[in-house]
Amino acid sequence: MSPAATRILLAGARRRGRGLSTSAEPSPSPSLSPSQLPRGKRWDAVVIGGGHNGLAAAAYLARAGRSVAVLERRGVLGGAAVSESDLVPGFRFSRCSYLLSLLRPALIRELELERHGLKLLPRSPSSFTPCLDGRYLLLGPDAELNRSEIGKFSKKDAEAYPRYEEQLEKFCKLMDFVIDSPPPELRQLYHASMVDRMKDKVDKSVFWSKLLGIVMQQGQKDMVNFFDLLLSPASKILNNWFEGDVLKATLATDAVIGTMAGVNTPGSGYVLLHHIMGETGGQRGVWAYVEGGMGSVSSAISKAALEAGVQIVTNAEVSQVMVDENTGKVQGVALVDGTELHSSVVLSNATPYKTFVDLVPANTLPEEFLCAIKTADYSSATTKINVAVNALPQFHCCKNINPEGGPEHMGTIHIGSESMEEIDIAYKEAAGGFSSTRPVIEMTIPSVLDKTISPPGQHVINLFVQYTPYKLSEGSWQDPAVRKSFAERCFSLIDEYAPHFSSSVIGYDMLTPPDLEREFGLTGGNIFHGAMGLDSLFLMRPAKGWSDYRTPVKGLYLCGSGAHPGGGVMGAPGRNAAAVVLDDLKAR
Repeated sequence: MSPAATRILLAGARRRGRGLSTSAEPSPSPSLSPSQLPRGKRWDAVVIGGGHNGLAAAAYLARAGRSVAVLERRGVLGGAAVSESDLVPGFRFSRCSYLLSLLRPALIRELELERHGLKLLPRSPSSFTPCLDGRYLLLGPDAELNRSEIGKFSKKDAEAYPRYEEQLEKFCKLMDFVIDSPPPELRQLYHASMVDRMKDKVDKSVFWSKLLGIVMQQGQKDMVNFFDLLLSPASKILNNWFEGDVLKATLATDAVIGTMAGVNTPGSGYVLLHHIMGETGGQRGVWAYVEGGMGSVSSAISKAALEAGVQIVTNAEVSQVMVDENTGKVQGVALVDGTELHSSVVLSNATPYKTFVDLVPANTLPEEFLCAIKTADYSSATTKINVAVNALPQFHCCKNINPEGGPEHMGTIHIGSESMEEIDIAYKEAAGGFSSTRPVIEMTIPSVLDKTISPPGQHVINLFVQYTPYKLSEGSWQDPAVRKSFAERCFSLIDEYAPHFSSSVIGYDMLTPPDLEREFGLTGGNIFHGAMGLDSLFLMRPAKGWSDYRTPVKGLYLCGSGAHPGGGVMGAPGRNAAAVVLDDLKAR
């Protein structure tokens, strides 16, 4: 982020936040319908998509004094960070994303999200892996617990684990600067003034000099290990550190979650790092539930945006980005109902494919760029099942019955992940077009800590399931029998570890990759808006030469997970994109 943009963002945050009480505040105006928009108004910026990144970008722009409209296709805000309560009566589900850790601390602080209602519920222990042989592994922020639990399987691994965590934390500090900065993209500034060209060179020099300083602090040995992590399969990294199958499999799930990749896929080590880069309450790698569900994250950001003056419009589907045929510059957007919003700046929180293939007029984009967008990897292996149950699952490997919830219920429960070989077999089946015979399941039970989302004595359960290909070799996800069969397969697998789970199910909602695409606009069902391989990160995201949120259409910017630094409920793409837009507006 350029120094100028940083000053604008922080000044806006201070100006809006100073002197505001944390109680008895007037509620922001609710979202509008398209018919309520002022006719003929010219906006400083229009944001396509009311996901958390789009809302964050809008909030920062409005805090800098710009007039901003956010357009959300659905009737509920949040994109994939959303809470929905009409799936099973009495229950409130985080329908897509279900845990929080990656949301940038600077964004939480600058937008004052806690004042706007964000309440995090840290999990300890954070991980539970039951085994069919009666053993189990608990992990969390407690170092002594980790040593004791890992030591049940391997004394050597118990000694190695703190060093493993320490090394990854070093790498996370290196990534913090990269995540919070727009990539230093090369630009041919033919029509810019000499002052603007010099400023551009200075900004890039500042970025690289800061990054070099951080690298030098790491030392050569750590940097070699860092690049080994980036380039290697997760299996290689974990085999080099540990000997116990259960520990390695538990950690390996972070390397493949949300991806159509296996533990032996080169580059999966980076995805492992990506999922532990976050923090909760200043504690690195700790994931939390959000009281009220993940929609509370989007709600808090939307309140910050509304307070800053953003106009948020729901049930407003964009049909086209309007581009001047003569100048190639953005003119605004047109909605499906014919409404037009005029602006010389449009930010898209949609996927790159949706933005450039579906919304930007044909023949507007360079052929090479459009080809890169179309051929990017949007494959998905993920199915989300939201389950309402009348009792907590009780695991046969735990001797005590905990009807109100024990340590095994607090964190992520890894089902079918007792070895990396199991995960690899499940992946290979999906690569062949078949849903996994024994799916890899991450089960979470937020209602153990969050009493606002289910009736007393009953619980909300999230099942994040892999691997399920977008297109099946046999059958179709549109077939109710196929859908029911897969859901029952998942429930039966859980029964092996927690008998009678299936009989406790009151109702459920299942989102396969095609469902995720249809309901939430996630191309291919990919939760990251595109694969997180090394060929699609940093200066390569979403396409080579266009990593700094700008696009070949002047005035059109990306602000979603398809841009740097990628997916997850992070907010960094929205925050960084807003900084770039403010820099460009200032230059104009």
